[in-house]
Amino acid sequence: MARSYTRLMLDTLQRQKATQLAEGPPSASVRIDRLDRAIGLLVDHASDITDALREDFGHRSVDASMFTDVAASIEPLKHAKRHLRRWMRRERRPVSPAPLALIGARAWIDYQPKGVVGVISPWNFPFNLTFAPLAGILAAGNRAMIKPSEFTPRSSALMQRMIGKAFNETEVAVFTGGSDVGEAFSRLPFDHLLFTGATSVAKHIMRAAAENLVPVTLELGGKSPAIVGRDADLELAARRLLFGKTLNAGQVCVSPDYALVPRKHVDAFVDALSRSVASMFPTLRDNPDYTSIVNERHHGRLLGYLDDARAKGATLRVLGRGDERFDDRRIAPTVVLGADDSMDIMRDEIFGPLLPILPYDDIDGAVDYINAHARPLALYYFGNDTGEQERVLAKTVAGGVTINDTVMHLAMDDLPFGGIGPSGMGAYHGHDGFLTFSHARSVYRQARFDVTAMLRPPYGTTIKRLLSLKIRR
Repeated sequence: MARSYTRLMLDTLQRQKATQLAEGPPSASVRIDRLDRAIGLLVDHASDITDALREDFGHRSVDASMFTDVAASIEPLKHAKRHLRRWMRRERRPVSPAPLALIGARAWIDYQPKGVVGVISPWNFPFNLTFAPLAGILAAGNRAMIKPSEFTPRSSALMQRMIGKAFNETEVAVFTGGSDVGEAFSRLPFDHLLFTGATSVAKHIMRAAAENLVPVTLELGGKSPAIVGRDADLELAARRLLFGKTLNAGQVCVSPDYALVPRKHVDAFVDALSRSVASMFPTLRDNPDYTSIVNERHHGRLLGYLDDARAKGATLRVLGRGDERFDDRRIAPTVVLGADDSMDIMRDEIFGPLLPILPYDDIDGAVDYINAHARPLALYYFGNDTGEQERVLAKTVAGGVTINDTVMHLAMDDLPFGGIGPSGMGAYHGHDGFLTFSHARSVYRQARFDVTAMLRPPYGTTIKRLLSLKIRR
C-alpha cells in the first residue's frame, strides 16, 4: 500500500478529531439527522446492496440480504433515534456520605462522545455489521472511519459511494483496500476501535491498537454449540437450528457450529434435519434462496474439513437431495457423525453449512464438553425442561444465548451483543452500544460549606474522631 494512502487516512482522522473538538458534543438534533441520513442510504440503495452482495458471493439470496443487510441494519438506527434523548440525559448519582447532599453536594455522570471510532467490518454481512454499530456510534455523538472487507469488493465500493453522498468525510469516511490497508488502519490513533472478524486476526488488531492505547471492542466467533434437550421437540428443533445453519449458508458468526444431541435421539434428529432441508430447499442447485460460499478459498476450506473428517473415520450425511452437483461454490447442508476433537471441523470455526453432531448421555456431560473448550460467542438450548434449561444457563459461559431457536438474540435491539474471551470483548446494540461508544465522565460538585477542612493538615482530634467512625466493622 502506498505511503500516501496511510497519510490520507491519518489526515482524515486528524480532521475528524479537530472538527469534533471545534464543534463540541453534537446536539440530539444533529445526532438524529446523522441517523436519518444512514437510514435513508439503506432505504434508497436497498436494491444496489442486494445486487452487490449477490455479485460478491457468486450467489446470495436477495430476500435474505434484504432481511439481514437492509432491514436488520435499519432497525438499530431507528431504535437509537427513538431513544437517544433519554440515553443522553445526565445521570444523577448519590453522594457519599449521604449528609453531604443536605448541604448542597451533588454527583452525576455525563456521557461524552469518545471522538472518532474506527470500524473494521467483515465480509459475511458487510452492511449490517457496519451500519448496526454505527447506530451506537452516531447516537453517542462520535464520528467514524470505516474499513470494510476486501473479500466483498463490490459491497465495499458501494458502501464508500453511499456514505460519500450523505456524509462529509469529517463525519463518516470509508477506506477500501486489502489487508495492508487494514493493517495501517488498525494502527491509527482512534478514540475507540471496533473489529468484527476472526479471533486469529483480532490478536494482531489488539497489538496494533495497543501502540496508541486505543480501547477496542472485538466481535469474534468461535464454535457456538446447540444443545438438544432430552424433551425437545425434534422436528421444531431441527427447523430452527437449520435456520441458523443455512442462513447465509452458515457464514454467520453466531451460526450453530455443532449440536449436542441425546444419544438415543441422534438418528431421529438427523432424519428431522433432512426433512427440514427438503422443506426449506426442495432443490439447492439454482435455488435463489440458497447462498454460495463467498470465495474459492473458503469453499476449499470447507471441502477440506469434510475430507479430513471422512479420512479420520467420520460419517457424512448430505441433507436433502444428495445427487445435485454445483458449479457456483454452493455446498449442501451436511451432517458429520462420529466427529471428534482430532478433526479440523471440531477445532476451527466452520463458517459454512456443515453440522457435526455429538451424542451425549446426560446433560452434565454436554455441559462438561462445552466447558472444556473456548467460551463461545453464542449458545443454543432446545427443550422445555426449565430445570435443565437453568442448569445449562448456570453452568456455561457464552456471549449470548437463544432458547428454542437460533440467532434471534442477535436481533434484539435492547440486548447487548458481544462475546467473552476468545469470542470477543465488549458489546454493542441499543443502549449498550451507546454506552460502549461513550465516555462516562464522573462529576462531583462540592457543597459551599468547607467540608474537607478536616481532611487538610494540621490534623487534630476531629480527624481522629472521623477515622474512628470509619475504621470499624
